[in-house]
Amino acid sequence: MRTTLLLTGLAGLGILAIGSASAEVIGQVSTKFKWMGPNDKIVVEVFQDPDIPGVACYLSRAKTGGISGAVGVAEDTSDASLACRQVGPVTIPEHIAKGKEDGEDVFKKRTSLLTKTMQVVRFYDAPRNTLVYLNYSDRIIEGSPKNAISVVVVRPWAGAGN
Repeated sequence: MRTTLLLTGLAGLGILAIGSASAEVIGQVSTKFKWMGPNDKIVVEVFQDPDIPGVACYLSRAKTGGISGAVGVAEDTSDASLACRQVGPVTIPEHIAKGKEDGEDVFKKRTSLLTKTMQVVRFYDAPRNTLVYLNYSDRIIEGSPKNAISVVVVRPWAGAGN
């Protein structure tokens, strides 16, 4: 019995490690005081599009505090905001330009112990040379209609030889 519980706990931690995102925390603010454990927060993070250097996305999201938040078992709400910008020269790879990766994940973060994730997916609008980023949450059984969108119009970058 103890071995089964230990293996289940380790598997849960493994899932958390797999679901962790490579985003840099820019800052955070407290939104609700908690007597025990950390306060509820809004966290601002930045991540680069892994396939398109020169694009950075800033994501603000709710983070649940308290004891359950401190030990990693709380479920964060689906509230989030997204702003993506061109921060350097951008070249659209051919597989993206052809639309073969429309809707592919560029960022994913687990927002509950097992069942809920927040993700950002990318689409390419070729006629307007624009990258479209969509943020949403999903759950194994039911997702949330809450979403955010940001667009990056790809422009020549000064000094990049474009």
